[in-house]
Amino acid sequence: MNTNIQSLLRKIPSVDTLLDSSVLKVLSKTYGPDFVTCHIREVLELLRQQIKTGAVTDISNRKTSVMVEAAIRKEAEPSLKNILNLTGTIIHTNLGRAPLPEQAVKAVAQAAAGTNNLEFNLKSGRRGDRDHHLEKLLCRLTGAEAATVVNNNAAALLLVLNTLALRKQVPVSRGELIEIGGSFRIPDIMQRAGCKLIEIGTTNRTHGKDYRAAITDKTAMLLKVHTSNYSIEGFTKSVSEAELSVLAGEFNIPTVVDLGSGTLVDLRKFGLPYEPTAQDAISQGMDLVTFSGDKLLGGPQAGIIIGSKELIQKIKRNPMKRALRVDKMTIAALSSVLQLYLNPAQLVKHIPVLRQLSRTQKEIHSQAKQLLSQCTAPDNAYDLAIEACESQIGSGALPSKSLPSYALTISPRGKKRRGSILKNLNHSLLDLRVPVIGRIHNDALWLDLRCLEDEQLLLTQLKPALKQ
Repeated sequence: MNTNIQSLLRKIPSVDTLLDSSVLKVLSKTYGPDFVTCHIREVLELLRQQIKTGAVTDISNRKTSVMVEAAIRKEAEPSLKNILNLTGTIIHTNLGRAPLPEQAVKAVAQAAAGTNNLEFNLKSGRRGDRDHHLEKLLCRLTGAEAATVVNNNAAALLLVLNTLALRKQVPVSRGELIEIGGSFRIPDIMQRAGCKLIEIGTTNRTHGKDYRAAITDKTAMLLKVHTSNYSIEGFTKSVSEAELSVLAGEFNIPTVVDLGSGTLVDLRKFGLPYEPTAQDAISQGMDLVTFSGDKLLGGPQAGIIIGSKELIQKIKRNPMKRALRVDKMTIAALSSVLQLYLNPAQLVKHIPVLRQLSRTQKEIHSQAKQLLSQCTAPDNAYDLAIEACESQIGSGALPSKSLPSYALTISPRGKKRRGSILKNLNHSLLDLRVPVIGRIHNDALWLDLRCLEDEQLLLTQLKPALKQ
């Protein structure tokens, strides 16, 4: 080992020396001495390795202390962060899906801050049912007899199948054997629920006679799955909920429809294609309906089950219900969101997802021009422009429909290393205090503005990044 390396190794400060520094003393009080000591040892070991490889040629107590402080603050920082979703996908599964309305955020904070009557009946003074906080609202909004809620829609379908179809058969159209995010498939969920899938019809055409031919004394229910994350067009045929209900009535078996994304409002009001609502399914005779809380509904992650009081009671008695139940914060958020639906005229004002879905092209273009005027500067390393684009709804909702939007595009000046420069810019935006997430397309970083509601936050973060 050469003399210079040995000299640098001897300069590495001791653990006690670093613990005695003013900055790390403060951090020790905040995070505890054990946590700080652990990081000191990790940084010192890293320094030894870097010195031996020649990566470090200078060392001091102050520099080492700064390294330790940076390591501590990085680990202590929450990994779950708010971000600016400028991807062009409104309900983005990887980005937390629906942002909650302000009312729901306040309700969650209140529920989390103290004890409450989650499962306590204030009238009787005895144990209560946590579904009580949601059931009346869901029934009023949908026309259902009863309701229960679990932690997501896959869990809702799993619970329904396990309760009503354990060791029995369930006919499903081949055109409805969907795969949802994360490679979860309807056939797999049915298998885990303990029931047997009976495939009927073809991918593009299924008739009432196909269901009728599949019904035996082992048939537990007729299941319809709304293909909310893809569409089949052309020579197609499917059986409606109303037809299915009549057929099931002949054999005295229940009907269940999984709406997937699900909605409580007619989206045609916002210029979007028709998407079946939970109310529609109930009015057409479905015995049970399942749908998500955190997609088009605009609430927290939840799986909502509505329908027949008798069947809902059976579902509640299933031991799996306890394993899949929601907590007080989800109940608080969902209750707050459902209350907003009591006044449909105010939905766009209060629910972010519906507000973002209903934004006009003109409004977004005006916002883009304002941002462009404030971001353009001669010392920028990039050229900025406004480009028309298409936004996606996302998370398996209205897959064949896109919304016209505008993006702020950022292109490197010059023709060399454009790809690597864009990647570096993208990484720098991801590393911001509030990460900005767009998409690289056609030699530019595209920031779709449909979901942007805090312009000042974007400007504060973007302007310094453009000058690097």
